[in-house]
Amino acid sequence: MSEQLYPEVKPGAIVKVHQEIIDVTAKGEEKARIQIFEGLVLQRRHGSTPEATITVHKESDGIGVEKIFPLSLPTIKKIEVVKQMRVKRAKVGFMKNTHKNIKVLK
Repeated sequence: MSEQLYPEVKPGAIVKVHQEIIDVTAKGEEKARIQIFEGLVLQRRHGSTPEATITVHKESDGIGVEKIFPLSLPTIKKIEVVKQMRVKRAKVGFMKNTHKNIKVLK
């Protein structure tokens, strides 16, 4: 794969990940919808290779939720960068413990 996968997604960015979810109704029909997961990128692993992943952290009702997204996942429709912060680390896991800072950044 010659092209880079989402080069603008870096640690410290607040992103919206648009992922397609397929639900099954009571009648047994499949219904597709787009689910948006917005949060802070804590780390990016494996660079621009096909197995590259990002870890996204968000606060949901006072509870921290982390999701790991493979960037080559076919259900990911779009990754939108809301804000990019200047960080000096490759992995910003320490920011998930500062709840106040995450709210201020948004």
